[in-house]
Order: sequence, then C-alpha cells, then structure tokens
Amino acid sequence: QGQLVESGGGLVQPGGSLRLSCAASGFMLKNYAVRWYRQAAGKQRELVAHITHAGITNYPEFVKGRFTISRDNANNTVYLQMNSLKPEDTADYYCGAAYLYSQANAYWGQGTQVTVSS
Repeated sequence: QGQLVESGGGLVQPGGSLRLSCAASGFMLKNYAVRWYRQAAGKQRELVAHITHAGITNYPEFVKGRFTISRDNANNTVYLQMNSLKPEDTADYYCGAAYLYSQANAYWGQGTQVTVSS
C-alpha cells in the first residue's frame, strides 16, 4: 500500500524559509507527477507547485520566485523550498502524486502545518 508523508512544517517569521518534504513509500515516486497544495482556514485548497515525472515545474503567480519544487528520485522524495514567507502563506500544506500524465492524484499525504507569524 503506497503512501505519502509530508514533513518540515512549523512556525517561521515573515521573510523566513522552510523546506517541506513529501516522502513516498510503497511505490516509485519517479513515475509520478507531484503537486503541492495548501489550504488555509476557511479557504479552498489551492495548488502551489507542480513537478512532472520528467522534472518540469510549474507555479502559480502568487508563489513564483519564492517557492521551488524539486525531486530526489533516489530518495523517493519531493521537496518544496519556500522562501520569503508571508503571513498569507499560513496554511496546511499537502502533497499529491499522480501517475505519469494523469490529472487525478492517486496518493495524498496527511498534510503539514505552516504558520508564518512574528
């Protein structure tokens, strides 16, 4: 049974950085596109980063230049480096994995909380 586990969340001051990890077990993450999402209290879930199985990345404008998604296939892990964090980045962050070009995530993590506050 495959699963994803996120880690790396926490409390950080505005302008600070965090690196989130999305570790896969039970399947080979290299064959999957991975998406990072976030959901703030009272708001809808939104996509913050996407990396294809081939390593092509895509970001929405509101994180472009601040967030970087990368993959380490040897360690079956995808990372989300978040710099210049703002209070509005506060949310629960989730990763999802979709096989090759599928739009539907086959696996979801349980989420990790990020709080940006002074």
